[in-house]
Amino acid sequence: MTLELVLITGMSGSGKSVALHALEDAGFYCVDNLPPELLLPFIDLEEQLGVKQVAVAMDIRSSISLPMVPKLLSALKNRDVNLKSLFLDATTDTLVRRFSETRRKHPLSSQASQTAASTESLPSMQHVLVEAIELERDMLADLREGAHIIDTSMIRPAQLLAYVKDLISATSHSISGMTLVFESFAFKRGIPMDADYVFDVRMLPNPHYEPELRQLTGRDAPVAKFLQHQQEVTDMQADISKFVSKWLIALARDHRSYVTIAVGCTGGQHRSVYLVEQLAAAFGRDKLGNESGKFVTLKRHRELQN
Repeated sequence: MTLELVLITGMSGSGKSVALHALEDAGFYCVDNLPPELLLPFIDLEEQLGVKQVAVAMDIRSSISLPMVPKLLSALKNRDVNLKSLFLDATTDTLVRRFSETRRKHPLSSQASQTAASTESLPSMQHVLVEAIELERDMLADLREGAHIIDTSMIRPAQLLAYVKDLISATSHSISGMTLVFESFAFKRGIPMDADYVFDVRMLPNPHYEPELRQLTGRDAPVAKFLQHQQEVTDMQADISKFVSKWLIALARDHRSYVTIAVGCTGGQHRSVYLVEQLAAAFGRDKLGNESGKFVTLKRHRELQN
């Protein structure tokens, strides 16, 4: 059986420890802050010991050797290691708030302080923190490029735990090796950073203006019934399905492990939720391995509590 390796990287304060705990709960042997130089020897040892599932977290604390990671990952792929790479990200404002709340020091604070001091005589602590975050973002750009991105800006730790577990378990059922993630969101709270494609459905009839539907969501039958009778909603669903279907095979040929399709409305409660439910059901109908099925689907509702 091929060894399964999950590499977790991402921004400091984005939730990498939470993601690693999710994988530990799922039965992975987990190592935090492994220096990149030790990755290949570590995988050799685990294979000799017969370990089948390994998760490794790497972060900016290994900044000197991080540039070698893409080459190491390529070498592991050539050895038929089943590699999944996750990158946890969040907006700068979110990361500033998290560091301020926990009073933790950013790993690049010293470097950022020197940079800030070159432009200000007495840079503020917040200015130094922002400089450190943006410096880290630049240094991790190559790792972000080749990974599946999870935007943790608007989600709670419990949601992140569930997201990571779902992502890892889904790939074991995927015939094509690619998993589709359909995500609903509210434009008023920002576009998800992890979206590969974004569809705006704010022009569709809004159940929010129906008093009996306002407190419900797109997962509730009365809202679904209301939207099913709106021709514009039916047309939008068909158009999104047509677009996604047209390009999925090309994305699979490009060796994509995950594709995130985000659907947004004003509040992220009704229209986007309903369409994500419908799209996930349509594309995931054969996810258990029927001959006509090609992709495993996952669904997320960023603005809902569960």
